[in-house]
Amino acid sequence: MTFRMPRLLTAAIVAISLQSPMRLVVAGQPNILVFFADDLGYGELSCQGNPQIPTPHIDSIAAGGVRFTSGYVAGPNCSPSRAGLLTGRTPTRFGYEFNPTGAKNENPGFGLPANEITIAEALQDAGYTTGLIGKWHQGGTAAYHPFRHGFDEFFGFTHEGHYFVPPPYKGVTTMLRRRTLPGGGSGRWTGGKGLIYSTHMGYNEPDYDANNPIVRGGQPVKESEYLTDALTREAVDFIDRHDDKPFFLYLAYNAVHSPLQGAETYMKKFAHIEDIHRRIFAAMLANLDDSVGAVMQQLRDSGLEENTIVFFISDNGGPTRELTSSNRPLRGEKGQMYEGAIRVPFMMQWKGTIPAGQVDDRVVSSFDVFGTVAGSCDAVKKPKLVEGVNLVPFVTGNKQGAPHETLFWRQGGRTALRHGDWKLLRMGRRNNVGSAKWELYDLSKDLAEQNNLADTHPEQLAELVRLWEEWNDQMEDPLFL
Repeated sequence: MTFRMPRLLTAAIVAISLQSPMRLVVAGQPNILVFFADDLGYGELSCQGNPQIPTPHIDSIAAGGVRFTSGYVAGPNCSPSRAGLLTGRTPTRFGYEFNPTGAKNENPGFGLPANEITIAEALQDAGYTTGLIGKWHQGGTAAYHPFRHGFDEFFGFTHEGHYFVPPPYKGVTTMLRRRTLPGGGSGRWTGGKGLIYSTHMGYNEPDYDANNPIVRGGQPVKESEYLTDALTREAVDFIDRHDDKPFFLYLAYNAVHSPLQGAETYMKKFAHIEDIHRRIFAAMLANLDDSVGAVMQQLRDSGLEENTIVFFISDNGGPTRELTSSNRPLRGEKGQMYEGAIRVPFMMQWKGTIPAGQVDDRVVSSFDVFGTVAGSCDAVKKPKLVEGVNLVPFVTGNKQGAPHETLFWRQGGRTALRHGDWKLLRMGRRNNVGSAKWELYDLSKDLAEQNNLADTHPEQLAELVRLWEEWNDQMEDPLFL
């Protein structure tokens, strides 16, 4: 007795048997990889115009896809920005307004609310394996653990920062902020053993590592590698272990956030930079770039480059005085409401789907990571409240116009709204929304926000203030201060 197998079934089995290991590549289920840099200024990448620090691997994401020159994030600093990325929503809509630091990370009421649906939860419910490697900063207590927001795996830390190498700082040059130098006085003190103190910021280096261990899942681990390298190691391993099924990897590096610590290999590479402050920053950025290259190489080694949507975004603008991280040609820095705080390096790649080498000036937002994933992954259900849109039709030419006409930001008395080419902002005190005058800029003619048009364009000012008030009425009071 003989049995003939149907031709289609035979072909399917042969195709599967030829794959070693077997990989489940399903149409409508691309992998998602999000690189989220920390405190990287708008003007620091080679592709953004910086000739001093080569960043070929990060640049390659833009060269293989699209670089958005008007890419925005949800907040001017770390925690609200991350809340916006993860939920695809303006964070002040659910009261996530301020940026907790230090011990505030462990206040019982601080964290991403449980009823907010994250991109990780949506993908997990669609059959994806989800991982967070790096910085969380969405609550440091058990109630807000990444596992409770849709992540299957977590390797990293929960507070706003972490030393790349803890004391005794072996193998790195470390520059720390201090109120007073050894022996008294101010300025910069350089020791002979790789440690530098500087009073240029007027305060001591924050206690980043206090009750903030590196953890795997929920258990502390002792990490011996430079932290950027350790996160890269874990990311490469995650892709290698999960390349046989759809995955989402949120790789939230803490580079180039302080503390300033440059690995010696990279310090030697930039020995020609005289200012040690700038040299350490260059070493940290080059290290980050090589790490991005290693992760992208693993995608290629796994045969997944054409089945993976890749984003590279910074969480906010660079704190220039602190790090030297430049936001040129934009005005302002981290924590403000000028473009230098909220407009960031932003690029996307999907080989074989998105045409390569594009530069797009249309307004996009980190919300659009969620929107793009929901629009590109068939099984993902997009929550009704997600404000992000699918960017793929825009960059493939199937959809015209701007992805966003209006974006809104608020952090106490500091607030802003972009509507079309017009930008309204106010730089007031933390707890007093009305404590400063409105400023008005036409970004199509004044990208650097040098010409305040509030007095000369009263009708335009009134219209944007009316629109701001309309948006502001939709926001919730802060959950925590």
